[in-house]
Amino acid sequence: MNIYGIRAIYIYEMSRTLRTITQSIASPILSTTLYFVVFGAAIGSRMGEIDGISYGAFIIPGLLMLSLLNESISNASFGIYFPKFMGTIYEIHSAPISPMEIVIGFVGAAVSKSVILGLLILATARLFVDYEIAHPVWMVGFLLLTAVTFSLFGFIIGLWADDFQKLQVIPLMVIMPLTFLGGAFYSIDMLPEPWHTVSLFNPVVYLVSGFRWSFYGVADVNVATSLGMICFFMLICLAAITWIFKTGYRLKS
Repeated sequence: MNIYGIRAIYIYEMSRTLRTITQSIASPILSTTLYFVVFGAAIGSRMGEIDGISYGAFIIPGLLMLSLLNESISNASFGIYFPKFMGTIYEIHSAPISPMEIVIGFVGAAVSKSVILGLLILATARLFVDYEIAHPVWMVGFLLLTAVTFSLFGFIIGLWADDFQKLQVIPLMVIMPLTFLGGAFYSIDMLPEPWHTVSLFNPVVYLVSGFRWSFYGVADVNVATSLGMICFFMLICLAAITWIFKTGYRLKS
């Protein structure tokens, strides 16, 4: 294992965050704060409880998941796309570092940035809403698993994209709608049939449900199923990355 190579990639990616701290940290926190103000304070004060939880507290896991998915994908995709865009990806390939070590460096940095942002958003939420975390260990576990899985997914997007516009297509056209329709702001048990059944085909439902269970002990779907879905998607991403490096797809041209 080339620890020095991994560390070089990791430090470079983390330093890039410090150079763009307004875009990387301040902007997502400000956006999430506005959600807390509008949905948590303004609208939440006029709504009843859901599963015995105040509406402002109920949406915290969903908002945190919304930011976590977007930032994990964005951090990882931009991280690997820039070396491709600048042509330095060939220097990385020629260095004595394996594909696995390249992935660990880039994805590790993306995960670190996403987890830090998630914790900052969680601290910010305390300023607006009182909440408790029933299963803190599981909360951290779901946080890390989700960050790792979607950072891997973002890494794939960064390898696939051949221009800046494509970096935003999947997060804006796929991930964002799935998150809003995945129970971030409501319980899917509130939906009538057939929409309740249809929502079960949305993978984000399982992420939000599992994460909400770690906070309040309530979930729309079985917690084991939520955990299994995250791990299954992670394995798919790992298989896709392995195939990309083996075939050289989007790397050799």
